Amino acid sequence: MIRLWGRNTSSNVMKVLHGLDELGLPFERIDVGGAFGGTATPDYRAKQPLGLVPALEEPDGFTLFESNAILRYLCNAHAPTSPLYPTEPRARGVVDAWLDLQQTALTAPHTVFFIGLVRTPPEKRDMAAIAAAVQQAAGIWKLVDARLAEHPWITGDTFTIADIAWGIHVHRWMALDLPGRPDLANVTAWYHRLLARPAFARHCAGPLA
Repeated sequence: MIRLWGRNTSSNVMKVLHGLDELGLPFERIDVGGAFGGTATPDYRAKQPLGLVPALEEPDGFTLFESNAILRYLCNAHAPTSPLYPTEPRARGVVDAWLDLQQTALTAPHTVFFIGLVRTPPEKRDMAAIAAAVQQAAGIWKLVDARLAEHPWITGDTFTIADIAWGIHVHRWMALDLPGRPDLANVTAWYHRLLARPAFARHCAGPLA
């Protein structure tokens, strides 16, 4: 059985949980990271050199890290014909572009305001940094909103792993009381479409922690 190493409060772990569930793949999750520790051991570093979460482990010992790479791998290895990761080169290229954009453009500002508002005591929060991060993230979400004006899902008419990668972040974006967050109608409608998917509701739409 597939093993997924990582605490279920990590956005990157949630992504993979969502993907595994959408694909109907049986798996076991092992708590590591955060309060659970365990990411500095030689055994874990052999799976994830930076000591971050998640790490995926196949029954034969193959391991993989980086959440978006894991999503791609799961489709390629276990569901090669799934519409979650289309095989047509241009359609796949668009999915890959949005997967990369999530990591390169959205992760940094989301990390600042999420850590600042959820995992930092009020008296220690840097509200100026949080507000700046919200505005930076808002610029990216406006791009997504324009995209969603044309299609129900980020890469077109079909739900893909690009929606999985962005989905956990839109839940945090919508659930937090963010200073200066713009009203983006298409993003909001897409968020509600995600909430209607049982796997998203199960793994990505819970209380923030």
